[in-house]
Amino acid sequence: MAGQAGRPSVGIVSDVVLQRHRLQAATGKFGLDACFSGDPSRLMQHPKFPEASLWLITLEDEADHPTLFDHLLEHTDAPVLFGVDQAPKPGSIEYFRWERRLLDKLEQQLGHLEELDTASDLEELVAPQASATSELPRWITPSVPGSVAEDIWILGASLGGPAAVKTFLDHLPAGLPVGFVYAQHIDGTFTEVLTRVLGRHAHYQLKRAEQGYRVLNGDVVMMPVEREWSVDSRGRLTEQDKAWPGPYGPSIDQVLLNVAEYYGKRCHAIIFSGMGNDGAIAAPMLKAYGSHIWVQESRSCGNSSMPDSVAATGCASFSGTPEQLAKELVKTIENNCLLKGRQKRDSA
Repeated sequence: MAGQAGRPSVGIVSDVVLQRHRLQAATGKFGLDACFSGDPSRLMQHPKFPEASLWLITLEDEADHPTLFDHLLEHTDAPVLFGVDQAPKPGSIEYFRWERRLLDKLEQQLGHLEELDTASDLEELVAPQASATSELPRWITPSVPGSVAEDIWILGASLGGPAAVKTFLDHLPAGLPVGFVYAQHIDGTFTEVLTRVLGRHAHYQLKRAEQGYRVLNGDVVMMPVEREWSVDSRGRLTEQDKAWPGPYGPSIDQVLLNVAEYYGKRCHAIIFSGMGNDGAIAAPMLKAYGSHIWVQESRSCGNSSMPDSVAATGCASFSGTPEQLAKELVKTIENNCLLKGRQKRDSA
């Protein structure tokens, strides 16, 4: 059974309540939906056997449940992992090691899994912070409120991305003539939390994509998790009647491809913290357009696999912390404004 956005699902069976909770929290963090979580007797009495991609079984004494194994064999062809270690206290070094061992076991059966930010991770960003202040350089003409963005920057992120993107946005001055499209791997149930958190202190506040909408200067339009979105021949956002390709939504590669199909060399990308390699496939295409492709530098990432994978393609022209990426964007826009000014004077 596939979970949200085509993700695998897991069934959890344990006779220890705390173990079930910790297994569900850990597997959810790896992007798995729990289609069942309960003790053996509840599973045996379940009216319709849950369709899981994988079963995790951890019992204090397997001899107490002699018919469980036969029941599983009779009702599922999915892999069954017995004897999962009891989870230590979260936050400890032992818990981190337990999480890594669990992830290794899951990936042996299900292939690559990507760790996602949790609701508690996002809520930690809500705490009031001093907003960074910077002024628009004198050579940049402030964008007209409500004006359609000519240049689009795609912000691609996964694990650790919300904090990095928030810092990036908080270090941008108001009035930049640019629109953003934000593609964040996240459980769809946390979208509202993320929207509130990232818009709290920045000039650039998140808004969900809407059918027929054109991205305006100052927008940070968040791509929905559930279905694929593209840009039509008139520059309007369009929802497709299909899920994003791959196990996680939105697919950053697909967002890059879909947005660049309309904007061409006016579509650029910054790849922030995250596991996996989403974005690495589409990066060469953007480079061929002449677009800017930047990445968050490894040491400032919660997980650097994703930006490192894009950097490994040889397409990234700049790498920096979220603060440095914001500064570089302002500098790039300023240089473009100066260039356009010179070209206008030369043609006069």
